[in-house]
Amino acid sequence: MGKKKHKFLSSKDEKKIIEAIQKAEKNTSGEIRVHIEFESSPNHFDKALEVFEQLEMHKTKDRNGVLFHVSPTDHNFTIIGDKGIDQVTPDDFWDDIKEEVIKHFKTEHYVKGLCEGIKKTGKALKKYFPYQEDDTNELPDEISYS
Repeated sequence: MGKKKHKFLSSKDEKKIIEAIQKAEKNTSGEIRVHIEFESSPNHFDKALEVFEQLEMHKTKDRNGVLFHVSPTDHNFTIIGDKGIDQVTPDDFWDDIKEEVIKHFKTEHYVKGLCEGIKKTGKALKKYFPYQEDDTNELPDEISYS
């Protein structure tokens, strides 16, 4: 995992996405990350789970990490939520968020899609994992690449 630069996101784009993460995390104790994957994969869900583990997102106190895994090469997008989220949310919890992101991705507005999805994630997680006074940022807000 690294901070490999690629033409998919400019520095300005990265800044917008990181600001969206930081703003969303002010509503919730949940932790949100974005990973851009340039390697093609036959199974995007398994690859996203692998990245989730590599980024140690499963090590948050409340198991409430969320990964937005984007594969521009394969035109794929996956959201992974940790066990703490899955245990307290309905089965369709991610549906609206996925639809919002995909709607923007279809028109090649990737940054807008990610920012809107991150915003919705922060609002949705607030119900189950509200921000607490003693919350700390358990995971870096940076975008990772591979």
